[in-house]
Amino acid sequence: MAFNKIKEYTKFSRDQRTGIFVLFGIVIVLQLVWFFADFSKIEKITPEAQKWLALQSEVEDAKRTVQTDMPKMYPFNPNFITDYKGYKLGMSVQEIDRLLAFREKNKYVNSAKEFQEVTKVSDSLLNLIAPFFKFPDWVNHKKDFVEHKYVQNLAYAKKEKIVLIDINQATKEDLIMVNGVGETLSVRILTQKEKLGGFVSMEQLKEVWGLSPEVIQNLNVYFGVLKLPNLNKINVNNASLKELSQFFYFKYDLARQIVKFRSMNGDFKNIEDLIKINGFPVEKANFIALYLSF
Repeated sequence: MAFNKIKEYTKFSRDQRTGIFVLFGIVIVLQLVWFFADFSKIEKITPEAQKWLALQSEVEDAKRTVQTDMPKMYPFNPNFITDYKGYKLGMSVQEIDRLLAFREKNKYVNSAKEFQEVTKVSDSLLNLIAPFFKFPDWVNHKKDFVEHKYVQNLAYAKKEKIVLIDINQATKEDLIMVNGVGETLSVRILTQKEKLGGFVSMEQLKEVWGLSPEVIQNLNVYFGVLKLPNLNKINVNNASLKELSQFFYFKYDLARQIVKFRSMNGDFKNIEDLIKINGFPVEKANFIALYLSF
């Protein structure tokens, strides 16, 4: 009796069965839409927003390009930074000009701190490039040179009297014997002598790159200009522009000024006449005169 009652509830008419199938179909469709449809809100992008997004994209591309194109940095001596090198390092034109002006005085920076004092670069840039600074050995071991210098001089003073050697007759082996002068510096000294045709003053050793004041002092202990070398003197009243510009102490601009001054005022009588020319290295006039004839 109870079973027959339940059976009556499961009997559906044709329209009811159709309705049930339609309902199941709707449920399935809704579930498929829920799983596969994108319900995210579609935002309308204004022209200003499009420009900003494009600009952001360009900035990101530029950053990637800079990171990719950034050259690998190797150790270098900051005294010889050129305009291009300084630009690549991030220095301003004014900072580069300060360094070049300092170097034109025949001076050198010997530490990162001194480099900053001369160029006025920022702390952030200095911290970035200072680890790549490479100075000569005598700069990094200056204390060793100074301390050893006194020990060596005392030992020589006790044992024997030092006999000076003419710097223009000194050999590479003679120079290397002096404390602080190695293979490289001895070659530079001899090369400088050849360029000049001979030293006329021990002061000219200051023009040799890498010689510290302590090493020059050591050289003065053992060497000197005992007699003037046979110089091939330049006649400033007859020499051509090319001949004058080839002289070690005359740059092309100065040589041109000399020729111009000579053509307008007549022959030079002495070094005092040359000193009148703008840009002449007056502080070196005393030994430059020995290379010239009038």
